[in-house]
Amino acid sequence: MTRWLVVGADGMLGTDLVAALSGRGEPVTGMNRAALDVTDAGAVTGAIARSRPEVVVNCAAWTAVDDAEAAEERALAVNAGGAASLAQGCAAAGARLVQVSTDYVFAGEVGRPYAEDDVPAPRTAYGRTKLAGERAVLGRLPGSGYVVRTAWLYGAHGSNFVRTMIKLEDQRPTIDVVDDQHGQPTWTADVARQIIALIGAAAPPGVYHATSSGQTTWFGLAREIFSLLGADPDRVRPVASSELSRPAPRPAYSVLGHDAWDRLAVPPIGDWRAALQRAFPEILAAQRAAATAGSPVG
Repeated sequence: MTRWLVVGADGMLGTDLVAALSGRGEPVTGMNRAALDVTDAGAVTGAIARSRPEVVVNCAAWTAVDDAEAAEERALAVNAGGAASLAQGCAAAGARLVQVSTDYVFAGEVGRPYAEDDVPAPRTAYGRTKLAGERAVLGRLPGSGYVVRTAWLYGAHGSNFVRTMIKLEDQRPTIDVVDDQHGQPTWTADVARQIIALIGAAAPPGVYHATSSGQTTWFGLAREIFSLLGADPDRVRPVASSELSRPAPRPAYSVLGHDAWDRLAVPPIGDWRAALQRAFPEILAAQRAAATAGSPVG
């Protein structure tokens, strides 16, 4: 068995990763921000030394894309400074580090899936800070650093597009959703399993893309959610991104390729529709539980 440390363990992905590792009987320590502030280099080094992990997974991140435009230095401290501190701690302890990253490192302007070795060109503060985190990990841990890029995440824990659409279906007669941004809706439980498979396969260090296969738009995803709810998908209406005013531009094309998994002989995550169907009962149950408890979602 492998000893794991998951940082950012109470987030959407971190929660699913800790659960998946525990279910496999793997020894895992999960730390949320209250337990470990990744911007505190001394605390990071101490936490790694005490827990003695063989693998650290960094799920901690500044993910407020729009807020980062006005607070790039603060986002950089978390997304790059935190990654660098974890890499330094892993180097000292002889541990491997998996850095979770994002499609936002790309401009989102090509018409084909981005390969793992495509040159990044972020257009947002968030994307720049996450790219700096990637480079910190790969530069400090050339023999034991991994970057796992993912995108369009949803799950049962925390706010995300799927849970928001479930809520809005019950509240509004129609919903306007963007239909000119293309990507791969991806279940966090699938990403968790992919990270475990990456380490289990003794993969060479480098960049891997962990997203569902296929592609759709936010409009297409919303229609699929309505169909799974038994609602009329025609209640979802398409709109252009230009109709929304946001500080940070969204990538028009966020589809990621999976060639690195083929070289590793590990299957990539499957079709996004099939994954959503598998995830939906758990997400719906979490949504209803939150509504009963009066908790805000989405």
